[in-house]
Amino acid sequence: MHFKTLGRTGLRVSEVALGTGTFGTAWGWGADRAESKAIFDAFAKAGGNFIDSANGYQNGQAEEFIGEFVKSERQNFIVNTKYSGPSTPNPGVAVTGNSRKSMMWALETCLKRLGTDYVDVFMVHFADGLTPIEEILRGFEEVVRAGKALYVGFSDFPAWRIARGATLAELRSLPVAAIQVEYSLAERTAERELFPMAEGLGLGATLWSIIGGGVLSGKYRKAGTEGRLNHGLGIVYAEREDNKKRILDTVEAVAGEIGAGPAQVAIAWVRAQAARRKTSIIPILGARTLKQFEENLGALSLGLSAEQLSRLDEASAIPAGFPHELLATETIRNLGFSGRWDKIEPPKYPVA
Repeated sequence: MHFKTLGRTGLRVSEVALGTGTFGTAWGWGADRAESKAIFDAFAKAGGNFIDSANGYQNGQAEEFIGEFVKSERQNFIVNTKYSGPSTPNPGVAVTGNSRKSMMWALETCLKRLGTDYVDVFMVHFADGLTPIEEILRGFEEVVRAGKALYVGFSDFPAWRIARGATLAELRSLPVAAIQVEYSLAERTAERELFPMAEGLGLGATLWSIIGGGVLSGKYRKAGTEGRLNHGLGIVYAEREDNKKRILDTVEAVAGEIGAGPAQVAIAWVRAQAARRKTSIIPILGARTLKQFEENLGALSLGLSAEQLSRLDEASAIPAGFPHELLATETIRNLGFSGRWDKIEPPKYPVA
């Protein structure tokens, strides 16, 4: 397995991360301790060192398992965890959301479950729409200064709020390392604002739901298949939505051509997109069983031809929207470049 630096930091992380939302059975669905350990061991054996979790995954069981699994080699693993949601059923309103109080409570409980005195990356899990970015940054400053988190980041936030936060953090020398976003053939809207922002500001990006919650594996085309679609846990895109049927038809066609599984093709496409980006993009591999995880790992050695990538691109394409489509028109380019757009070499990185 290859390694990347996470955003504009010196932190060396594996080219894919291990997603642990399935580690535990507290949600009534997931991997028990033995299966979780087998998945973790397969990831470590393949050379992986980057583990993604959150305080609420399986009501805290995921962090407990991770703490046990990495204990003997804690220094060799990069642990990313997140706060905002609950870690227990029916929590009080004061310990959820993005506030400093919620952050401090969540981090202390995360550290106890993980059995460690620090996390490598600590992210706010999702925007609550209430807490100012300055309050989040103040809390991040405190946990970094205390050595309880080495780097910080933003998950599932609008691009404009991350951009403001990252800019203010830079003025404070606060190590904002990465964002976390949903991205797959079934959900490409991060291409509009979030990826260019990350490239322009030097932020890494970790990607969740890279096979659309399982729908891109094709398994839900079989009647009675068990998974997230049945249990209501996490995002799953039904084929009837937009162009999802066309996407999956194309994924399965490509899979048949190269003798791979549809999920492997979906993951290989995401990795190809990551290679095109000008910042570190880290797909998160998650699975409920060792068999699923080993199949997902197999995508790391899978290559797609330019023609196959083009077909997948076309099947899953989304409109760029305003203002991107306007700015790409010949009229605007002639106005802004005196008719010499094709004579000007663009910058290597997006202009922030």
